[in-house]
Amino acid sequence: MSATPPVPPKVKQQNTVKQQRAAERERKLAEFKKREAKAKRNRRIGIWSAVVGGVAVVGVIVAAIVLTPQPASYGAGGEGAKIEGVETFDNGAGHVEGVVDYAQTPPTGGEHNQMWLNCGVYEQPVPNENAVHSLEHGAIWVTYDPELPAAELEALKAHLPSTYVVLSPFEGLPSPIVLSGWNSQLALDSADDERIPAFFEEYWQSQNVPEPGALCTGAYDAPGKVS
Repeated sequence: MSATPPVPPKVKQQNTVKQQRAAERERKLAEFKKREAKAKRNRRIGIWSAVVGGVAVVGVIVAAIVLTPQPASYGAGGEGAKIEGVETFDNGAGHVEGVVDYAQTPPTGGEHNQMWLNCGVYEQPVPNENAVHSLEHGAIWVTYDPELPAAELEALKAHLPSTYVVLSPFEGLPSPIVLSGWNSQLALDSADDERIPAFFEEYWQSQNVPEPGALCTGAYDAPGKVS
């Protein structure tokens, strides 16, 4: 039997080069597949993170809407409903300069400054003469004793509509809380009193004021306005 002829050195070298090239291709292919798998995994993580983040943002927005106190809603003007404890007056109107000596505390009408007070929430007492002008436009002036407990004040704010209302502290009130409309007034001991929304329904943006529908913005912001 004849012996297998030896492989020439040149052929051995070519086989080795082919094997090396094939091994390199396999290595590169394996690395490519590994990178692709990692990229797909990262994309999936990114997508789910975005989804979870989006859900969280929506949850925060929904929670903010649900938990943020919304302004109370009332119909403009009333139909002459009788509310226990409401006093009515017969004040005139007119524009004057300087300080006015009013018949009621807080005032419910009378001569007043030609610049109305912008409606909103104030943490400091506001000028009577400007606030009365706002009453003339159909706003309700909600005044409270500066010593009113914080919880009571927050409960009082929950009754406020979004516009045509002024909230401010007032020294020397006859009761802890007083609601004033044009020529109408209700003194209260508590912010939980059921007559508060009834008063708003009857006197808020009433047509029975000297200037119904006139603006309650665009004029004078007194010091201490917070909203």
